[in-house]
Amino acid sequence: MSVCAKYKIDVPYMNARYMDGIRSVRQKDDISVEHHYHYDVFNSVIDFQLEELHYRYNDTAVQLLRLSSSLEPKNNFRLFDIEHICTLATSFYPVDFGQQEMLHLKLQLDLYKIDVVKHAKFQDLSTISELSTAERVFSVMKLVKTDLRNKMEEEYLRDSMLINIEREYAEDIDPDEVIDEFYAPKNRRVQLK
Repeated sequence: MSVCAKYKIDVPYMNARYMDGIRSVRQKDDISVEHHYHYDVFNSVIDFQLEELHYRYNDTAVQLLRLSSSLEPKNNFRLFDIEHICTLATSFYPVDFGQQEMLHLKLQLDLYKIDVVKHAKFQDLSTISELSTAERVFSVMKLVKTDLRNKMEEEYLRDSMLINIEREYAEDIDPDEVIDEFYAPKNRRVQLK
């Protein structure tokens, strides 16, 4: 009805009896206009679309898409399903996940559900790429903040993580310029070479 209103098309009375447009004599008894559009037109189009999808995508691709939807962060991770993610790992990545790794994965997903899915900072995510950016930050933090660098200040940690995450930009940084800038504010006891 909204399409009809937008394009100024007369809206048919949906409860009226449907009349075949070819011959008014071939009037179909007990079939309303709404029934005709819903079942004869709409459902036929949907069936045709489903046939095309089945023709273009095999069962494996459909299963991959269905299981991958468990990673979707929209609506506060509404589709998050640990069993689907484990099935995804065993079905599509059997070489990467042995029996021991699957046990670890399940435990990590349980913790993930507690830490990330219910965490306020992750409630506004809407795409998987936003989620992977957040996950990437945690991965980099594990690399940068090791046991040896356990007591680094937050600013230094943030700067180190930024350089690690944005490597393509960091490649353009000239080390000699950094050394010159380091010397500029004050004299150092030890000179860098």
